[in-house]
Amino acid sequence: MTILLAYDGSDDAKAAIAFAGRMFPGRDTVVLTVWERLAMTTARASAGLMMTIDTSPVEEEAIDQAMNALAAQGVEQARAAGLEARPRCVPDATAVWATIVDVADELDAELIVTGTRGLGGVKSLLLGSTSDRVLHHARRPVLVVPGPGTDG
Repeated sequence: MTILLAYDGSDDAKAAIAFAGRMFPGRDTVVLTVWERLAMTTARASAGLMMTIDTSPVEEEAIDQAMNALAAQGVEQARAAGLEARPRCVPDATAVWATIVDVADELDAELIVTGTRGLGGVKSLLLGSTSDRVLHHARRPVLVVPGPGTDG
């Protein structure tokens, strides 16, 4: 069984890793880190910076290094949780949820595990939820793990 574990460094993602380790010890796991160019462009625009889609080679290298470091952090946590983990980074994705679904299909993962940020109210309505979209678009089982301190 290959598990695809979506990892963004958040406490929710860390909770998902810990839960997957308890439920599926020793399982082959791909820790997926995705960088969404649109999110970065939107963040720049929100900060009042010029909106651009192109990045310089220096920015590309910095993004690559940050993604690899984040993926390595996720793999380290997954291994500490008892999973047989390896990293996977996907830069320049259009939508994080779509990349998660596509990579799961490519790997023929038997399960997708993701945390949830638990956005509420207007933020959830406007931004949507990555975990919700993965849940509704994946063609395989999805395990959404609530973050620490989540009521329910």
